[in-house]
Amino acid sequence: MEKHTVDPWAWGKNTNSVQAVEVKNVTGTLYCSGQVALDANGIPSEADMRSQLLQTIANLEHLISESGYDCKNIVRLNVYTTSTQEFFMTCLDVYVPFLQKHSIQQATTLLEVKGLFAALTVELEATVVK
Repeated sequence: MEKHTVDPWAWGKNTNSVQAVEVKNVTGTLYCSGQVALDANGIPSEADMRSQLLQTIANLEHLISESGYDCKNIVRLNVYTTSTQEFFMTCLDVYVPFLQKHSIQQATTLLEVKGLFAALTVELEATVVK
């Protein structure tokens, strides 16, 4: 698999993402459903957004690994949150290290939504290639 990122504007270096990702010679594509802070029994978390993001990332990493893919090959990562302000104020110290840990350079959309299932506040939806 060949991966090429495109980020033509200087401000893009401050977004924890890139503007576009081109992939060639892909041997597989994994489309992950939105992952949230559910425990192993499917019980949704009622914790704060930061704690939920930690569980959500762990769930996403587990799903990708169990599928035979690598997090470093995430090419699109959509973030759904019930509060973009809260996400930026309390979660970047979790989100950015996750991206750095796996050297992820992904196209991203961040959306504030009216609500998620139960008391959930953040959801991650990924596309991964190999």
